[in-house]
Amino acid sequence: MQGNLYQLYFLTLIIHIIDTFAYSVRLNFIKSGQFSLSTSLFNLFYLISLVAHTLQVPLIGALMDSSISHSIDPLPIIRRVIFLATAGTLFGIILTPTFLKNFSQAVAKLEHLASVPSIVIDALRWGSMRRFINSITLPSRAMVNHLPYRKIPINLIVLNILVTGIYTIGVMSAYYATLLVDPQHRLAASASAGVLNTAANIIFMLFIDPKSAIITDQALKGNRPYADVKALVVILMSSKLLGTLMGQLLLIPVAKAIAGLYM
Repeated sequence: MQGNLYQLYFLTLIIHIIDTFAYSVRLNFIKSGQFSLSTSLFNLFYLISLVAHTLQVPLIGALMDSSISHSIDPLPIIRRVIFLATAGTLFGIILTPTFLKNFSQAVAKLEHLASVPSIVIDALRWGSMRRFINSITLPSRAMVNHLPYRKIPINLIVLNILVTGIYTIGVMSAYYATLLVDPQHRLAASASAGVLNTAANIIFMLFIDPKSAIITDQALKGNRPYADVKALVVILMSSKLLGTLMGQLLLIPVAKAIAGLYM
């Protein structure tokens, strides 16, 4: 059980670090002008996040099974997992300057080598790891000061907080709801995780991603300054951090709402 918990904690950190990096890739699009190559390389990180998601769900299910069989309240552990989602987002924000520096170099290598496996092999060499350590750059106030934050729509911020909150606790609320319903409804309650995550993805794809893409594309065409995209990325990261914190507040109400459907 303890080993499963450590795996769950680690996977949660990885998922939210990579999700945070996803926002920052927009900056590389603008600086390098290599949208397709950047997207292709970042798909490797997305694949890692996808595998982590796939492994995370059964671990949460195992936590609930153990809690039911031993009559233990898993809430403190679940809240710890949500806290690690916040920590992962914060680590992602702190590592963003370092990530972007190395990611841009990797994109340049990809253009030359034309092989993602070759990039991975090169990254695992000791010389590459040493260069990565030497390239570590912490965020500074100068990086985020005087950016045109007012140009970013307020509804984009609010929606991203909401979507991140739902996305953070979707699976955990659905599985926690299994403790609040009769045994014959537990499978149905746990399956609600898919509904919550799909709803969050729909909101993201319809209302958040298009507006973010418009700002990014306009900067790519030279119709608006790079600083606008930088402000967008900072705000999206910050609102994601707030969204993971909001997950702590949403966890129980969402679980009770799911349980209410099966009572």
